[in-house]
Amino acid sequence: MGHLGDLERDIMNRLWSEPDHPLSATEIRDALANGGVRDVAVTTVLTVLSRLEKKNLVRRERSARPHRYSAVQDRAAHTADLMSEVLEASDDREAALARFVGHVSAEEAELLRRLLHQP
Repeated sequence: MGHLGDLERDIMNRLWSEPDHPLSATEIRDALANGGVRDVAVTTVLTVLSRLEKKNLVRRERSARPHRYSAVQDRAAHTADLMSEVLEASDDREAALARFVGHVSAEEAELLRRLLHQP
């Protein structure tokens, strides 16, 4: 899955903000420009959406024109997948987990404790 580039992340953030409303490339472009994030051409947005679709992060609805796009999974699931991917790539999972836990806040540590003790 890997990391997202800046424009990929901006587009995914837009799609994640509208989970029940697939967006066209033009709507995404306009939202990015109106939100002050960046001003890009629709063709650039379409290229990035195509890449995101190949990465299985975006689905395209082809039943209407213009095509509409939505995120395959929500932001939390994507983040969890990234964390799992990085952990699986580690030669020393214990050290990686220890380093991660060493960087969380007290509130996050308490949340992890609660989550680990759930049935």
